[in-house]
Amino acid sequence: MSSSPADWPAPPPAAQARSAALLAQLREEAVRAGGAISFRRFMEAALYAPGLGYYSGGAAKLGPAGDFVTAPELSPLFGRCLARQALAALEALGGGAVLELGGGSGALAEAALAEAGAGLRWLMLEPSPELRQRQQQRLGNRVEWLDSLPAGFRGVVLANEVADALPVERFTIADSELRQLGVRFDTAGAPGWALLDPPPELAAAVQALERERGAPFPEGYTSEHSPLLGPWVRSLAESLAAGLVLVIDYGLPRRELYAPERSMGTFMCHYRHRAHDDPFRWPGLQDLTAWVDFTTVAAAGVAAGLTLEGFTTQAAFLAGNGLEEMLAAAPGGTAGIMQAQQARQLLLPGEMGERFRVLGLSRGLGPALAGFGLLDLANRL
Repeated sequence: MSSSPADWPAPPPAAQARSAALLAQLREEAVRAGGAISFRRFMEAALYAPGLGYYSGGAAKLGPAGDFVTAPELSPLFGRCLARQALAALEALGGGAVLELGGGSGALAEAALAEAGAGLRWLMLEPSPELRQRQQQRLGNRVEWLDSLPAGFRGVVLANEVADALPVERFTIADSELRQLGVRFDTAGAPGWALLDPPPELAAAVQALERERGAPFPEGYTSEHSPLLGPWVRSLAESLAAGLVLVIDYGLPRRELYAPERSMGTFMCHYRHRAHDDPFRWPGLQDLTAWVDFTTVAAAGVAAGLTLEGFTTQAAFLAGNGLEEMLAAAPGGTAGIMQAQQARQLLLPGEMGERFRVLGLSRGLGPALAGFGLLDLANRL
């Protein structure tokens, strides 16, 4: 597979027209704002603008015809393990439901419901009309769809690859000064990076990061800050009367996320299973993500009255919930070999096993969770 963008499959004409319409809207917005907009605003529109953004424009996103593959798409083993953890939590609560945020193609819910059997109530909160339609076709009446977070929810909230899609600010150190990375349009209407004066909120956030690391960021250091991450966690805490929140995503504790070796940040784009760093190539037609600061997730949850249950790797969490047992019971022949290959991608450090982390927050739950029993990295947060 060629790594040259010139050789990548071009979007169909209708998709290119949607991307051009999105750029035209953002260009007008930049003019009204005095010439440039923040990258956070660009990312927000590129992902969520009604009818034009990546998650609202109708393009296929998951699987071979899409842009990336998630763990539930890769293997039903992922959903089966999560079902076991959810059932244990619901038993400790004396009942409740599962609420999945951003359910993708519905693969996680399908596998989890098959593992749990009858009686498990599954709710889905999906902002993408295209994905919601796919979920409804796949899952039918086995799932209930919501339009907003419920009040007084009792049960398990699953957020698998949700936090990485929250719009981020980008910043850099240029000429020994903190600058916000924004987006400016040239005379031909093409977007490009712009160095802007940082707003007070971003300046305060970066100064806090520098105090924590004990030194200013060096010249050229570029990274991201997710201003919506803490408020998002607080909204989940406000919704949760009792139960468990599981945040599963690629990310790191704050000290590791802003380490010197990540001097270019973690922002990434995904287009047709190609990872690259150019957000201006077909905006609205590619996924934009940044790694999650799990220290912020934990701190926001605890500040909102939740208990930190644990923090671990995806590999350890799945192993703690019976993945090895499932593999031992796998059928022989080709099906068993395929299942073992899928499990390797879920577990291996070079695949998803170490890059993806799992953090648990609870309210009124009680017993310890099996997913954090083999390895708990909470002391690194």
